[in-house]
Amino acid sequence: MNFDFTDEQTMLRESIARFVQGHYDFDARRALVASPEGWSRDNWAAFAEMGLLMAPIPEEYGGLGGGPVDVLVVMEEFGKGMVIEPYLPTVVIAGGVLRHAGSEAQKQEHLAAIASGERVFAFAYAEPRGRYDLFDLETHARRDGAGWVLNGHKAVVVGAPWADHLIVTARTGGARRDREGISVFVVPKSAPGITTRDYPTVDGLRASEVYFENVALGAEHLVGAADGALDLIERVADEATAALCAEAVGSMRVLHATTVDYARQRKQFGVPIGSFQVLQHRMVDMFMEVEQSVSMTYMLTLKLDAPTLERQKAASAAKVQIGRSGRFVGQNAVQIHGGMGMTEELKVGHFFKRLTMIESQFGSVDHHLKRYTRLTTPELAA
Repeated sequence: MNFDFTDEQTMLRESIARFVQGHYDFDARRALVASPEGWSRDNWAAFAEMGLLMAPIPEEYGGLGGGPVDVLVVMEEFGKGMVIEPYLPTVVIAGGVLRHAGSEAQKQEHLAAIASGERVFAFAYAEPRGRYDLFDLETHARRDGAGWVLNGHKAVVVGAPWADHLIVTARTGGARRDREGISVFVVPKSAPGITTRDYPTVDGLRASEVYFENVALGAEHLVGAADGALDLIERVADEATAALCAEAVGSMRVLHATTVDYARQRKQFGVPIGSFQVLQHRMVDMFMEVEQSVSMTYMLTLKLDAPTLERQKAASAAKVQIGRSGRFVGQNAVQIHGGMGMTEELKVGHFFKRLTMIESQFGSVDHHLKRYTRLTTPELAA
C-alpha cells in the first residue's frame, strides 16, 4: 500500500490547516457552539470556495473527482479544529448514497447543490430501539400508487437542525430485523408531516428527533431499488466510519501535542512535570496510540473500494482501534492537565467529549468487536 500523499493532497491539507488556525481557533468555535444557529453559514460558504465540499463529487456533477484519501485529509484537519459544520452527513454520507445508487436525475439535482454548498443533508438512520444495527428498522414506507407514505421516528439525527434534506432509511418489506426489505429515500425536511425536536449534543453539535407522520413521497424520492438497500447503507456507513476515524486522528494529534507542551511548562517541586519519568512513559503511550490509530485509519481508507468482506473487516478493526485509543488519549490528557482538564475554558475536555461521541457513532467498540468476530469466524459469533 502507498501511504504517500500527492502534491495536491498536501496542498489541500495545508490550506485547511491555515483556515482552521486563522478562522477556527478554540474561542471562535466556542462562540459558534453558543450561537443560536450553532454553526456558521459563512464557514460553509468558505469550504465551498476552497473546494472542500466538491472534493469527492464526480467532475460531471460539479465536483473535483477525488476519492477517499481526499476525504481523509479534510476530516483529519477538521478534527484538529473540532469543526462543527455538517461535512460528514452532507458530503460523505449523502454524497456517497447519491454517487453509489442515485438516478441520473437525482445526481444532477443534488450532487451539484452539495458541491456548491447550496444544499445541506442529515442522515436519519438511527432509531430508539435499533442500537447499532442498520437493519433494525421500525420506520416504514408503504406504497401509495406510484409513490410512498412514510411513517416513523428517527433518533439523534446529527446536523438535522441545519439540514434542508434528509437521507432516510425505512422498511418497505419484511419484519423489523430482516436484512431484506430496506429502502433509502431523499426527503425534503420541509415536507408536510415532518416534525423535529432539536437539541445540542455533549460535543457541541446539534441533533434532532425526527418524526414522520404520513409523509407523502413521489417515486423520484426513492434512491436505488426498493427493498434491497442494506448493502448500500452498510457501504456508506463504512465510508462514514473511515471519515470519523480520520477526524479522531486529528483530534488525538492535538491532544497529545497539547499535553506534551503543557507538561514542559507546568512545574511542580520546582521542575517541569514532563521531567517525571512516569508521565514521560504515559505520554509515550499516548503517542503510540495515536500512531496505531493513524495506521488503522489509513488502511481502512485504502480498502474502502475493496471487496465487501475485506472492507467491512477493515472498518470494524479501525473503529475498535480508534475507540480504544481515543479513550486512552483523552483520559490521559485530562489527567495530566489535572482538574482544569475538564473545564469549559480549556480545549482538552472538549476534544475528549468529541472523541467520546465518535466512539459511539456507527457502532461502539463492543459492537465492532462482535462484527469483526462474525465476519472472520462466523461459527463463533453464532
